[in-house]
Amino acid sequence: MFERSADVALNYRDEGAGDPVLLIHGVGSDLESWDGVLSHLSPDRRYIRFDLRGHGASRRSPGPYTLQGLADDAIALLDYLDVASASVIGFSLGGLIAQAIALSYPERLRCVTLVSSVGGRTLEEQARVSERAETLAREGALTHLANAVDRWFTPEFVAAHPEVLEARRQKSLKNDPDCYVAAYRVLAGNDLGAELHKVTAPALVMTGENDIGSSPRMSEFMASQIPDARLHILPRLKHSVLLEAPEQVAALIDPFLAAHGGPTEKTKT
Repeated sequence: MFERSADVALNYRDEGAGDPVLLIHGVGSDLESWDGVLSHLSPDRRYIRFDLRGHGASRRSPGPYTLQGLADDAIALLDYLDVASASVIGFSLGGLIAQAIALSYPERLRCVTLVSSVGGRTLEEQARVSERAETLAREGALTHLANAVDRWFTPEFVAAHPEVLEARRQKSLKNDPDCYVAAYRVLAGNDLGAELHKVTAPALVMTGENDIGSSPRMSEFMASQIPDARLHILPRLKHSVLLEAPEQVAALIDPFLAAHGGPTEKTKT
């Protein structure tokens, strides 16, 4: 456990050796959401992952949260682990946090991967995510999760893997309700699309073809704004690609990290 302050203590795992990779999970989840992807990535790296404040086994930190505060948490953990720079991979809210890191701490970033992330929302997309945040605050996680299944998984996966859906449901229900809402409001209330042209790190952007919350249009926009970016749309998939298609996700990330995950010129010694 990394104790950053009286309110913030982060549960983390630091595994392996080699070039460091920081993995940031999505809202309502925890560091174990990366298990499937990590099982398909090269073992010759150092993988650091943590539970966001208020999530998993991290301290139930009171809200409200800010995007910058969540990005600062990640950098403070790297400082604690004496990591000067890392490749950063973020899923959904984690992808938004990764964007904030790329903009606020460019010297700490070797490359960035945005999985099912958001940027450049339309007014309609913004209205939908704001309504989801208010539904979560008003009616709780059970209603939110019932509405989310169709957005997250393909019908085939729902039918074939009810145990995965139930495990995801249980993780969300274990979250402190106030922390869950505080984190979801960060996801709903922030959009860095207008700033992405300032990102200097190489970027990999991907999402599911049928993800309506982190749509292909948004990924195309983000990839078009970041000067050194490559884009992949995963056929047929929806939002929860880490759980439904970890091997496909890893197959894109692994060569990207091999090409761009080494020390940058600024961090070489």
